Amino acid sequence: MTTQNADQATEKVKEDSVEQPGETAVEKSPAETTEKAAEEETEATEDVAEHEKEAEQVEKQAQTKSEASRYTHGLKKTRTGFKGRINALLANFRHVDEDFFDDLEEMLIESDVGFEAAMKISDELRDEVKFQNAKSKAEVSEVIVEKLVDLYEEAGKDQDEALHFAEKGPTVFLFVGVNGVGKTTTIGKLAKRYKDEGKKVMVAAGDTFRAGAIQQLDEWAQRVGVTIVKKPEKSDPASVVYDAVTKAKKENYDILLVDTAGRLQNKVNLMNELEKIQRVITREIPEAPHEVLLALDATTGQNALSQAKQFKDATNVTGIILTKLDGTARGGIVLAIRNELHIPVKLVGLGEQVDDLRDFNTEDFAYGLFKGLITPRED
Repeated sequence: MTTQNADQATEKVKEDSVEQPGETAVEKSPAETTEKAAEEETEATEDVAEHEKEAEQVEKQAQTKSEASRYTHGLKKTRTGFKGRINALLANFRHVDEDFFDDLEEMLIESDVGFEAAMKISDELRDEVKFQNAKSKAEVSEVIVEKLVDLYEEAGKDQDEALHFAEKGPTVFLFVGVNGVGKTTTIGKLAKRYKDEGKKVMVAAGDTFRAGAIQQLDEWAQRVGVTIVKKPEKSDPASVVYDAVTKAKKENYDILLVDTAGRLQNKVNLMNELEKIQRVITREIPEAPHEVLLALDATTGQNALSQAKQFKDATNVTGIILTKLDGTARGGIVLAIRNELHIPVKLVGLGEQVDDLRDFNTEDFAYGLFKGLITPRED
């Protein structure tokens, strides 16, 4: 740049800095400045809130997707089993006749949907196949699965699948079920869940007739860092539960999970012992137990259904824990429980990991069970 050009540029800057006629320099008052700052701060706060809301929605959607994927993965064996049995049924399909319906009933019973459910589905299908004029293998398969879905939804209508907690004081869950179904392991997993949620948790080793049960629960308590109330083998189970309940009240525990015996000398003795334990709990906490949860092994099929009927007759079972659901290809047991017992399934074991014990979700279960077996319906 030449010296002349530099002088011209400097002069231009001076001219621009001089107020032109009719123009007045406006200074904002402190009040206006404060008001503008407040507006900007409010806008920034609203933006942050909006972003947080969006992030929360995204996280919620991700969690929902993750939960659905857990069911899809956990029910893979059952879903594959259903598909295989339906394919086998239709392998030599020629037309719908009585022999076909006999084979259908046998297939459904083998899938553990229960005798009553199998008969009901078969009877309804007779009319439905005619109504829809289903003739091809694909059409008949579609009608079969549609009926399974309908029965599942109908039987579960108005069932309370939520776990209930005390409004004030300790929440007491009583766990019942035969030995070997995963009852004690379920208690350990729940103890960890509630401990991780910041709750003060205690477990009670009420199965004093099996030394292994006391030791197993003790190991879980140490692993997850919760309190355990226990006594030597062969001690009175009701006395263990009494000590646990009074301690939970006195020391302000949030959750008390009570294990019980799965087998005594005979069924009468077992049921009497369970009734005694329930009386001890209710005497100390009138609203308790807040849940009586029956653990069933999904891999045992109809045997699990028989166990459920026996415990239902002897105790006030409020919900079912279906364990090892990922390990069976005959998971139709949920349909049988819903259709024949009308007891809500509240927890399901979808794997061996600690967090694979999940709250039961009707929609996710149906999706995981029937995914790929039926095309989506149009409203």
